[in-house]
Amino acid sequence: MIAQPPPRSVIILGGGTAGWMAANLLQKRWGERGTRVTLIESRDIGIIGVGEGSTPQLKAFFDELGIAESEWMGRCNATYKAGIEFVGWSDQPGHERYFHPFPTAVDPFTEATFFTATRLRRGGADVAAHPDPFYLAARIARDGRAPLAPANFPFPVGYGYHFDAYLVGATLRDVAVGRGVAHETATIADVRLDDKGDIAELQADDGRIFSADLYIDASGFRATLIEGALKEPHRSFSDNLFNDRAVVTPTALPADGARAMTTATAASAGWIWHIPLTSRAGNGYVYSSRYLDPEDAAAELRAHVGAEPDAEVRHLSMKCGRIERSWVRNCLAVGLAQGFLEPLEATALHIVLATVKGFTDAYERGDRDGFNAAIARRYEGIRDYIVCHYRTAQRRDTDYWRDVTANDRLSDSLKRVITAWFSGEDVEQEVLSQGIEGYYPPMSWHVMLAGYGNYPAASRLRPLPASPVDLAEVERFVGGCASNFPTHQAALARLAEAEAA
Repeated sequence: MIAQPPPRSVIILGGGTAGWMAANLLQKRWGERGTRVTLIESRDIGIIGVGEGSTPQLKAFFDELGIAESEWMGRCNATYKAGIEFVGWSDQPGHERYFHPFPTAVDPFTEATFFTATRLRRGGADVAAHPDPFYLAARIARDGRAPLAPANFPFPVGYGYHFDAYLVGATLRDVAVGRGVAHETATIADVRLDDKGDIAELQADDGRIFSADLYIDASGFRATLIEGALKEPHRSFSDNLFNDRAVVTPTALPADGARAMTTATAASAGWIWHIPLTSRAGNGYVYSSRYLDPEDAAAELRAHVGAEPDAEVRHLSMKCGRIERSWVRNCLAVGLAQGFLEPLEATALHIVLATVKGFTDAYERGDRDGFNAAIARRYEGIRDYIVCHYRTAQRRDTDYWRDVTANDRLSDSLKRVITAWFSGEDVEQEVLSQGIEGYYPPMSWHVMLAGYGNYPAASRLRPLPASPVDLAEVERFVGGCASNFPTHQAALARLAEAEAA
């Protein structure tokens, strides 16, 4: 297929993290080839900023842009993240909590043993099969260490970050403008289409006109261009993702400082995040308004974090789902304008990166349909993994949990993975045969399903005369690896020193 040149001009409508990430990526990819990138944002429209965590793809993004951690982390109150700890999602003894780790190159030394253990236990054998002992990132986070491999450690370690989302957006704005992106402040009052139905121009409320060859809709849930002007339908995920509200409040850091993990604690009608920054802890309760009203949600959050009954909170609405097509005519939607999946797995920025990088490749190939199909599959693959959290959780103490664990609105793909687990089949092979490992690898599926204790009852387990799982040896190996890593507090202190220098 013959490559086509990039557009001569791009307008991004909306700032925030998604808009400024897109601006930086487009400027890097097309700026030197003559494309003019302009971002328009309004002072009248605030940034939602739901979620202050990332996956390892954000590190790859900063590395690609050539922005060192010492240049942005201190400015954004950022800390390191080795994964997510899930607390209270299961009442099965020994499975009250588990850790979903980011991958490391050490994992292959223990992962095969873990997969074997889960398959044996699913078959009724009494073997240790909780995920935590088998993964280095879990040990790093629990021991208060940072996922920064020392110079003498020969294996790469993946990690993400916690950060102030507003400050990350501001930092990326400064980088983009410094590299040639034009920044305009305006409130768009009208979007005009041409005779073909493409976007022709944007008119600001002060009469200014903005036009470009390509438009990026980063206008948040308003979706001013993709839904408002181009009328692209929105596909709701409310049938299988029940949560549609959040209430948030900050608290002081605990006395021992920030640990390199997000905590997701199950609550009466959803779950509560705890995200440690260098300056404070971010807390939020993601819940379903079908089961809980905002004031009761706020009270439950305050009680959970130990805040005063009148502590200030902020209420947010969420719209889980995705736009039918992300690239419509001469417009690409990113961020909340494109879609939203509740922040349980911190995938929002990951999807922005996948969208913009996939789009630039597809634009030059002229492959609109292939791109739209790939993004739709990504959204639905991530959605299925999040749905599986609820469907296979092991608690039934409220109407909410009874309903989400009984939810039968599952995709065929998710049904096949769950069936493979409970029928004792090879889950790794099922994930690979479906081609969904690019969204969540076999490790993630095993960790979640095992972490919640989806095994036969302990009374039904039979001892093995010789277990192939030597848990003590696994823990010695993983613990020995973890001992090479610096403490999280020491890593943050060194980062601050580097920034000051």
